[in-house]
Amino acid sequence: MKNLLYLFLAVSLFSCNSKEKQSQISDNKMPEEIRTDLYGSWVGSFIVAERDTTQEVKENFINKINISIKKITESEVTGQSVVAGNIRPLKGEMTKKGKVIHFTLKEPGDDKNDGVFDFDVVNDTIISGIWIANNPKKEVRKRKFELVKKQFKYDPNLMLPNNGSYIDYENPKEEQVTYYENEEDSINNKEAETYTESVYRMASESISNINSSTKKLKESDIKNLKKIDLEILRNTIFARHGLSFKTKKVRQFFDDVEWYIPVEANVDNKLTETEKQNIVLLKRFEKYAEDNYDSFGR
Repeated sequence: MKNLLYLFLAVSLFSCNSKEKQSQISDNKMPEEIRTDLYGSWVGSFIVAERDTTQEVKENFINKINISIKKITESEVTGQSVVAGNIRPLKGEMTKKGKVIHFTLKEPGDDKNDGVFDFDVVNDTIISGIWIANNPKKEVRKRKFELVKKQFKYDPNLMLPNNGSYIDYENPKEEQVTYYENEEDSINNKEAETYTESVYRMASESISNINSSTKKLKESDIKNLKKIDLEILRNTIFARHGLSFKTKKVRQFFDDVEWYIPVEANVDNKLTETEKQNIVLLKRFEKYAEDNYDSFGR
C-alpha cells in the first residue's frame, strides 16, 4: 500500500513540474512578428513644416532621412531614425483602422533634438507623416516627410550625377565689388560705387568622372583639382558606404543624390584598401589646394 502511495505522489509531482515547465515556456515565448513586409529603410526628404522665425536659422530646410523599421509585433514597434549625422533608436506602436496603418514612434528623449514620428503607410509603398520636437523652444519644431522604401547596398561603382551644380553655399566668402555706371566713368577715374557680394566655391566635372573607390589614384590624377573637388571625391567614398554626414557643408552635396542612403554613423571598418589609400592621398592634396570663387544665384 505504501508503495502505491509513493508512486502516486511521484506521478503527481512529475505532472505538476511538467505543467509548470510548459507554463514557463509559454510565458517566455517571443511575441509573433507581423507586417514584416514593412521592415527596412524608408528614405526621402525631411522638410521644415514649422520654424521659430525669431531664432537664427541654423538647421537646413531639407535633410535626407532614413526611418528604419526593424521589428513589429501587436504590442510594440522598434526601429531607428538616421538624419543629419544623428542615429536615434525608435520605439512605439502600430495601429490599424480600416485600411489605414498608423505608426507612432518615439526617440528616447535624452537628446536635445529628439521628438516623435507620427505617420501612415500609404498603399504599402509610401510612409507619410510628421515629426514633432520634444523641445517646444527648438528652432525647428515640426517637420514633414514622405518616404519610399529603399534597400541599401554598397556599390563602389556609384557616381555623382554629372547634371548637377555642386556649389558650396554653406561657406560663402564676401568680396568688395567696384561698380561704374559706364565704361567712360571708369576711364576718367570717376567715383565708383562699391558693394559687398557673396561668392562661392563650385566643383568641376571631375567629381563625376573620377571614381575614388574603384581606382587607386595617382598624384597625376588629382594634382590640378580644386580643393572642393578633392573634398567631394573623398566624401563620395563614405557616401557609397552609407555614412550619415554630420556637417551641412558635406550633406549639401549628397542629400539630393538618388542613390545616397544614410545608414551608419561610422563606416571606417567598411572601407576597402583602395579607398583607404585614396583617402590619405586626397587629404594630403586638400591641405595645399586652392579654390576659385564666383557669384551664383540661390
